[in-house]
Amino acid sequence: MLFLGMATTSRSTAPAHDAVERVAAAGELLDGLIGELTSLSDVEMLSFTQRLASFGRLVDSLQVRAAGEVAVRSDAEASGRTSDDQLGTVLGCRNATELLENATGVPARVAQARMRLDRRTRAGTGLSGQDIPASFPHVADALRRGALTEETAQYVTDRLARVAERGLASPTEIAAAEEELVPAAVRGTIHDRLPSEAPNENEPAEGAPPATFREVKIMVDTWVAFLSRDGVESDAECAERLRGVNLGRERDGLVHIWGDLVPETAAALSRLFDAHNGSPVRFAPTASDEDADAPWGDDAPTDPRTAQQKRHDAFTSVVHTAAASAEAPTLGSAAPTLLVTVDAHDIDGGIARIDGIDIPVPAGIAHRIACTGAVQKMVFDDRGRLVRLGTKERLFNAHQRRAITARDGGCIIPGCSVPAAWCEIHHVEEHSHGGATHTDNGVLLCWWHHHNLDRSGWRIEMRRGVPHVAAPRWLDRHRRFRPTRSLSRYRPQTRRGSPQLAREAVLT
Repeated sequence: MLFLGMATTSRSTAPAHDAVERVAAAGELLDGLIGELTSLSDVEMLSFTQRLASFGRLVDSLQVRAAGEVAVRSDAEASGRTSDDQLGTVLGCRNATELLENATGVPARVAQARMRLDRRTRAGTGLSGQDIPASFPHVADALRRGALTEETAQYVTDRLARVAERGLASPTEIAAAEEELVPAAVRGTIHDRLPSEAPNENEPAEGAPPATFREVKIMVDTWVAFLSRDGVESDAECAERLRGVNLGRERDGLVHIWGDLVPETAAALSRLFDAHNGSPVRFAPTASDEDADAPWGDDAPTDPRTAQQKRHDAFTSVVHTAAASAEAPTLGSAAPTLLVTVDAHDIDGGIARIDGIDIPVPAGIAHRIACTGAVQKMVFDDRGRLVRLGTKERLFNAHQRRAITARDGGCIIPGCSVPAAWCEIHHVEEHSHGGATHTDNGVLLCWWHHHNLDRSGWRIEMRRGVPHVAAPRWLDRHRRFRPTRSLSRYRPQTRRGSPQLAREAVLT
């Protein structure tokens, strides 16, 4: 980088300032300490961690002030320099943020947050020479002493500044809130005796320990609600204005989604996730390997998906369910239907494209998602002629879905807790291979198990209209098909009458 080269030249032609040498000396003192940590006792380890945190708060304070100084020197109005003499311009950077990104390696958001915190905690001088106190003097003092973490200082100042900017509280009230909040969050400095060190018996007992960051957030949010006059309602009005969801560009086969939800929407979505990914009922083969017709038992493998993947799959099920709903808004007088196009020569192993987003997907995925009612598959030849159009005949109707739901109760894979409302119906014998769209050929699978059935190791068969599942070989070396456990509640009826009559009762 240009400015690094210039900095090297400057360093070689002028003696280093004492502050620069002291920082370098501190770095040399800390160098190599990582290798010594394993030799510390428990008490020494705790003391070391606390001392290091105190040192880190001092470093945070210096980094905030350094970022602010870079910002001032890169601003013509604040520094009194010409545009050509601004620090960022001289070093070949567009602005202070870019300069800090290159000089320190921190993300832009971190650099901007530090510069913002410095502006709010920096005292100034007026045009007539009078002193102008910092906007948040108590935060400034605690930060300077290394008694407040950078994250805590940012949260306190960001939240209180937002209240002030919206005109919801007077400067006197903001100052009172800051004066109350900072002492609760202040932690010991590097010069103080640590709680882990033995106190002097003659010293009086100290007050409550400093609040954790989580506790500080609660206190700050309480003050903000009080200062806002209308309390939660003002925040709600602001949330309504700032709400939004965005879809980004494709990267590595994924599409980035981000945004801000109003609290009630976030709560509802969280409840849907909980309902979808609730504590699963665990299953496993029964102890008797001899009885191939025995139902699944009560211990089974845990779900291999991460929490994030489970939420993704739950969200997918919610979207598919909403799109297939009779109450969903229409597009062009038709239900919102996802169009999947496949070239004729790609059907057995090529790629497909999903309408509305330019991302190629394996044709196999196209076959699987075509099982849902909100998807229609179209096949084109090399000339672009439509040679096949997926029809509703391959989809299970509402009556069939209710019957299959009554029979299966939810995803039939042992160990999966996804309820029926969020499941898709899978053709056990593929429709493309002649499988009928009939209750005797359809089973409930959650989105993940449906889309990963071929590679998960689970196998499904229908025997006289009853779903039977075989586990992967690592779970059941015999890979024997067993009836799904959800049928157990119908067995008394089976004993009282014929199996056929019992099955008809289930499907009614």
